[in-house]
Amino acid sequence: MTGEAVTIDCRGEVETVEIAWIPMADGRRLAARLFLPKDPAKRPVPCILEYIPYRRRDGTRIRDDETHFWFAANGYGVARVDIAGSGDSDGLIEDEYHRREQDDALQIIAWLAAQDWCTGAVGMIGISWGGFNGLQVAARRPPALKAVISLCSTVDRYADDVHFMGGCLLGDTMDWGGYFFTCGAMPPDPAIVGADRWRDLWRYRLDNLECYPMLWMAHQRRDDFWKHGSVCEDYGQIEVPVMNVSGWADGYTAAVFRCVENLPGAKGIAGPWGHKYPHVGIPGPAIGFLQECKRWWDRWLKGEPNGAEADPPLRLFVQEGEPPKPHFDSRRGRWIGLPQWPSPEVRMRRLHLGNGTLLPRPPRAAVPVSVCSAFSTGINSGEWCAYGLGKIAPELPIDQREDDAQSLCFDGRPLKRPLTILGRSFVRLRLASDRPQAQVAVRLNAIHPDGAVERITYGLLNLSHRRSHEHPEPMVPGQFEEVTVELNEIAQRVPAGCRLRLAVSTSYWPIAWPSPEPARVTVDPAASAVEIPVLAGEKGLVPVAFGPAVKSPPSEVTVLDPGGESRRLILDIETQRMNVRIRRDDGAYVIDAIGTEIRMTKEKDFRVSRDGSGRPEARVATTKVLRRDDWHARVETELTMTSDATHFHMTGTVRTFDGDSPFVERAFRRSFPRDGL
Repeated sequence: MTGEAVTIDCRGEVETVEIAWIPMADGRRLAARLFLPKDPAKRPVPCILEYIPYRRRDGTRIRDDETHFWFAANGYGVARVDIAGSGDSDGLIEDEYHRREQDDALQIIAWLAAQDWCTGAVGMIGISWGGFNGLQVAARRPPALKAVISLCSTVDRYADDVHFMGGCLLGDTMDWGGYFFTCGAMPPDPAIVGADRWRDLWRYRLDNLECYPMLWMAHQRRDDFWKHGSVCEDYGQIEVPVMNVSGWADGYTAAVFRCVENLPGAKGIAGPWGHKYPHVGIPGPAIGFLQECKRWWDRWLKGEPNGAEADPPLRLFVQEGEPPKPHFDSRRGRWIGLPQWPSPEVRMRRLHLGNGTLLPRPPRAAVPVSVCSAFSTGINSGEWCAYGLGKIAPELPIDQREDDAQSLCFDGRPLKRPLTILGRSFVRLRLASDRPQAQVAVRLNAIHPDGAVERITYGLLNLSHRRSHEHPEPMVPGQFEEVTVELNEIAQRVPAGCRLRLAVSTSYWPIAWPSPEPARVTVDPAASAVEIPVLAGEKGLVPVAFGPAVKSPPSEVTVLDPGGESRRLILDIETQRMNVRIRRDDGAYVIDAIGTEIRMTKEKDFRVSRDGSGRPEARVATTKVLRRDDWHARVETELTMTSDATHFHMTGTVRTFDGDSPFVERAFRRSFPRDGL
């Protein structure tokens, strides 16, 4: 259960098809790479589909080989399919999770089920985008789809995705948006689509390219745009068994719990990892996830009575609290199984806010207190979604003392015995704002005996969204209202001797975009409390054991430049302008099997004035290069956004090069009225 995954070379047992064209009814063809057991037509097998836009041939090939060779060697066909307009597939990437993407998936699944090497049973697996569309396609009920494994996904595209959190605009809508903008601008491979037509296909993509973040910014409330693809609108549409998986360092843990709560027979696994498959999970410990997948597929695609349906609905890694670090190789803790969720073993403990205190009983008297945080509050928050990139990327929240100094803090007494928090906490605040638009960031922290402050979990709330994400209402300045802030699910044991802290600030940058102007929020502690889910007993828990982490060998590569990453926090003392600058260089390497050289760099630059006097700014610039023999394609994109009191202002540019010659250049510019943000 610990350590790096063991590599099992099973490539000799597998046939691969570098390009299989899947026909669509409208004449388009989608590109697939197939992994099949030897002589598949003589002994048909079920098929596992992974369906994403990240270029199966030269984008995810290394990861695909680690996973899909193993599945194929263990009795499954695998189809890794490029979404339309990505990789070598015809058509266009119109947006995330487009209706056309789902329509195509129905045809893909029917085509796979009809192949002579397939038994007719299909499952879907994927992480992030592929986790999303696994649930979305399941809701469309294609007859051949029998089961889904969805990792790092969401059931609600507005409330629990990269764009918004608690109605606050996330900075990651720019970070991810810049990368997705680049994805849409990448060319097909001449070796697959033909040397005589790849430029025409590339130009078609570029001429029709959307600046995707502009599509999103046109929808700042939870309207029909976001309801599309949000399976929480009708969980009953999903009838196949679902396993949902994520990690505590990831941005997508809620779906694990929502699926178990709302989908009969669903199973959930949450470990310590970031945005990675659990068999290569960082922070560790990694687990034998591929074996878990095989057991799931064996049960639902082959009908083997292996008891997978009787596994605990939730298997959770309970982290041991410890002083924060920007990166952990591995987290201390243990696995537990919950035979039902909600669990009778988990009980809500209510702690009341007082005069800087957090206690089991209401205070005799508590005085209202106010906070107007510097816009730079939140600089120690880490990434909204940690990708588990290892030591090169300090992604995790660090010591919270600096952010807490700009916050209202309510501290508990030292714990006499360890406290295990398991689930979602709810913070009930009676508060008022001196501005119609404001936000609050609420953190549940642990103060360690040495003074270090660890963030356990957190939540955001745009106060205009206090009643509804669909129908925002501005605050009435000076008028007290009762609001609830939901904190992310967590399973963590807080050691004895630590003190709990509830910290409340009016900014959480760069995770969340700042309010239009600094706002002073007043909290009435006497009418405020936090409800914490506590594991009260262990009689009902069941033991959990995973096999050792295994994987197939990745694609062999020749590294030309190892790359690296730098993260800098820069303060201009004279102007009080704060700048977070991250430069990621993936270096350069050649995928030996196809001879393609790949280079990518990305720069993220977020700026804010501490006192809110200057415009917040975000810039994301990405360069990606593909080179092989006489093929040399380069894509450069830049996405920027600023805001003032009334509008967001966004620009996007894409510059492409065929060799050293400019190919197509496009520029986008739009402003969006602030709609309750």
